[in-house]
Amino acid sequence: QVQLVESGGGLVQAGGSLRLSCAASGFPFEDFWMGWFRQAPGKDREFVASINGYGTTTDYAISVKGRFTISRDNAKRTMYLQMNNLKPEDTAIYHCRGGDYWGQGTQVTVSS
Repeated sequence: QVQLVESGGGLVQAGGSLRLSCAASGFPFEDFWMGWFRQAPGKDREFVASINGYGTTTDYAISVKGRFTISRDNAKRTMYLQMNNLKPEDTAIYHCRGGDYWGQGTQVTVSS
């Protein structure tokens, strides 16, 4: 059974940092492209960042480039999103994705 479980969300002040984790099971994690997406209230889900199976190629949305860093540890079957200099507009539910599989999400709230 495929599972993607996010953690690490919370409430933080603007300028603060959070580190999200996505623990994967039930599929060959190291073979899969992985990504982070987010959905703010009343908005469509949007791409945040992605990483290839080896962890050697990454991509970022313009809005987070230079502030967020995606990484993965294939031995731990876990993907991460380090978020620095958070802004109120980063407030959203953050979901991880592996292939066609999605996690339930973790809430990130940034206060001004």
